[in-house]
Amino acid sequence: MSAEREKNQPYEAYLFVHFTGEHENGEQVYFSVSRDGLHWNDLNGGQPVLQSGIGEKGVRDPFMIRSPLDNKFYIIATDLRIASGKGWDTAQHRGSRSIIVWESPDMVNWSKERSVEIGLPEAGCVWAPETIFDEEAGEHLIFWASMTTEGDREAKQIIYSSRTKDFMAFTKPEKYIERGNHVIDTTIIREGSTYYRYSKDETTKCITVESSDSLSASSFRELPSPVLDGLFGVEGPEVFKFNDRNEWCLMVDQYAAGKGYLPLITEDLSSGQFRILNPEEYDLGATKKRHGSFLNLTGAEYEALVKVWGTPGL
Repeated sequence: MSAEREKNQPYEAYLFVHFTGEHENGEQVYFSVSRDGLHWNDLNGGQPVLQSGIGEKGVRDPFMIRSPLDNKFYIIATDLRIASGKGWDTAQHRGSRSIIVWESPDMVNWSKERSVEIGLPEAGCVWAPETIFDEEAGEHLIFWASMTTEGDREAKQIIYSSRTKDFMAFTKPEKYIERGNHVIDTTIIREGSTYYRYSKDETTKCITVESSDSLSASSFRELPSPVLDGLFGVEGPEVFKFNDRNEWCLMVDQYAAGKGYLPLITEDLSSGQFRILNPEEYDLGATKKRHGSFLNLTGAEYEALVKVWGTPGL
């Protein structure tokens, strides 16, 4: 099994990579799996699958991708451990400018974690790194939030971007999203020829959505979404397509209420319309799921993960 799945091997399951909170070992990498994308089972007995012992000695916001360039899986994550007691002010203004990276040929055998500094020298932090493969450019676009200042402007969270082919060498950071308000937690999904970009407005505490026919920073335009406009106290948006139908699931972390992730469903990403699922329609498993990412799995990939970290009957 490698990141390059067999052409005739369909996706049949899902992996949720996440952290669980600010308790001991909560800010590490956890795996959960699902057959239908809505009912989840924790792997490794609800304990971390990967742990960072470098940098801040904890990670948040883990994001996994399968790279078409080298047929490997990568996890990139925020180098941050709030449980250490430093507090949010320090985390934003005097935090790590690095990300933590793992790589694997099969999602089972992982490299030792490594730290890569990608933030600007004046950045106060590098939060929630994510990436999408730019098919036209043949490289990965990586983006994250950094607290920065310019001239007399007060410090503000801005989304920066860089490019890489191997998650070791990165281009110089550039501004990707700057607004009047603070913005963090950006994620991008491609459907057909359109990119949909979801971010957290850190001032209003809502999720915004934009669309574009390219990944160019200036090409995105706001997409109205009344449901998201009325959903407060959420962050960490993540989107994935269901394997068996033309529906998408947008997951948002209900951090303000301490409830973990909430699924919203749409049949058309371009509509901006979502239906919030009722509690009886989903089950996120025993552990609280905090900001993470989702990966569609083949049946063989699912079975390999369950064989190593699962329990009988999954």
